[in-house]
Amino acid sequence: MPINLTKGQKISLEKESGGGLAKVVMGLGWDPVKKKGLFFSRKVDIDLDASCGLFDANKQVVDMVWFSQLKSKDGSIVHTGDNLTGQGEGDDEQIIVDLPRVPAHVTSLVFTVNSFRGQTFNEVENAYCRIVDSRNDKEIARYTLTGGGAYTAMIMAKVYRHNNEWKMGALGEHASGRTINDLLPAMVNSI
Repeated sequence: MPINLTKGQKISLEKESGGGLAKVVMGLGWDPVKKKGLFFSRKVDIDLDASCGLFDANKQVVDMVWFSQLKSKDGSIVHTGDNLTGQGEGDDEQIIVDLPRVPAHVTSLVFTVNSFRGQTFNEVENAYCRIVDSRNDKEIARYTLTGGGAYTAMIMAKVYRHNNEWKMGALGEHASGRTINDLLPAMVNSI
């Protein structure tokens, strides 16, 4: 059973996955908003973006993975592609992390979600982020985004090394920005 994360909560990815964790997937899902008009309703596309920043022990950016760079330079982190609408079932965007391949000097991975078109999280339906063990597609943890407030981005979570183990902290920090570049100061503050 996955853990429903709350802001500030920390978990051991190894413990929650049952050990042997090698690859995790950060999944982001959401649905288009249904706007009701006088005579009909229509769906309004929402373009949320999942991103990941790789940081060293000095809080310096080592690399970034997002819709403009779908793979880290070392190949350990891969973004599956940009969904511009939220249409479809399941995860709309995914970032796959091969933990053993993450370079040793990278100590933190910070995951973000932003609204590229500037809609707030109050306007998004059924939005969530989740961490999945790719071995068995088991959901380890989930964070609900919908109804979160009048902001356009969130510093979701950090996955970090601690005593030779990967841990995860749910950050849930509200932010403003349309791309990962806009969110860098908030990401650094969250480490």
